[in-house]
Amino acid sequence: MKLYEYLAKEAMANNGVPTPGGRVATTPDEVARIAAEVGPCAVKAQVLVGGRGKAGGIKLAETPQEARARGAEILGMNLKGHLVEKVLVEPKLKIDKELYLSVAVDANAKKPLVIASASGGVNIEEVPEKEIVRRHVDISLGIYPYFGREIARRLGLEGNIAKQFADILAKLYLIFRQYDAELVEINPLVISGDRVIAADGRLNLDDDALFRHPDFPRVDEGTDLEKEVHALGLAFVQLDGDIAVMANGAGMAMGTLDTVSYYGGRPANFLDAGGGASVEPTAEAIKVLLRTRPRAIFINIFGGITRCDDVAKAIVQVKANEGIPAPLVVRMVGTNEQKGVEILRQAGIEAYREMGEAARKAVALRGV
Repeated sequence: MKLYEYLAKEAMANNGVPTPGGRVATTPDEVARIAAEVGPCAVKAQVLVGGRGKAGGIKLAETPQEARARGAEILGMNLKGHLVEKVLVEPKLKIDKELYLSVAVDANAKKPLVIASASGGVNIEEVPEKEIVRRHVDISLGIYPYFGREIARRLGLEGNIAKQFADILAKLYLIFRQYDAELVEINPLVISGDRVIAADGRLNLDDDALFRHPDFPRVDEGTDLEKEVHALGLAFVQLDGDIAVMANGAGMAMGTLDTVSYYGGRPANFLDAGGGASVEPTAEAIKVLLRTRPRAIFINIFGGITRCDDVAKAIVQVKANEGIPAPLVVRMVGTNEQKGVEILRQAGIEAYREMGEAARKAVALRGV
């Protein structure tokens, strides 16, 4: 379970990690009142997605009046499929340098993994591997001061800044263990003058350990569309691309996303329509794709339990009743394949046999 930034920072502050402070607001007037107390501030959307700054979900303000205006702009906005209902208003920081620091579960090594970089901030995904420090933690020993000092040295930190960094890392690891976390992250960890401060924070808890943390509010992280689709019994995740994808089976769906990405496309979603679904459930799944307003649709079916003719009937039904405004590409092989291909052909829809060929076609049509 992911926690909002303000909850993650609250856990950090309670365990001695320096944070800017600040309070949560739900109206522009509340934003202005908090800004009057803290001075120049940052107004930050509280949603469970990354990239808030680039998407306009973090804005700076110098005065309470400006903070009210920034709050009005952010509250109620749709940020990557999430409605912004709360903002965190906190003092504006003087930023001399941005670092990255996290502790995460390494499922392969079955150990906690510390990840750190001297290049933190909004473009952390683009940092070269050679600039990232990774160190596993022996869970029987934990993190001693020398562990943090060694990582600080590798990041080029010195003196009191290095000491603060090592202290924050030790406390971050305690939070990781105390809350049964899958990930605890600070990005950026800011050097501000002679202080090191957690300017942002993430805390993801292991769902299987939530019973041990009844004081944490249960956060439903799905978008409105994801919640609606989950109620239909379908596995669905919204992404930020423009090619809608449906496949039968989680592995097939993941492979489809990878193939679309390989050929230069950007998937708009993950949708596993399941195995053995009949015409009506499949039609409902296709309607979900239309709601993402894609520039192309790619349906990838490998018929085992799923019958290709049922999928074809569902596609034709949606086309007749709802209309399919975006270019549609179908790859279909397996059980009752010939019947399915013929049904589609009669409706003017071509079916492909090779996934790669079909993915390339979907990517090409997306630009039409």
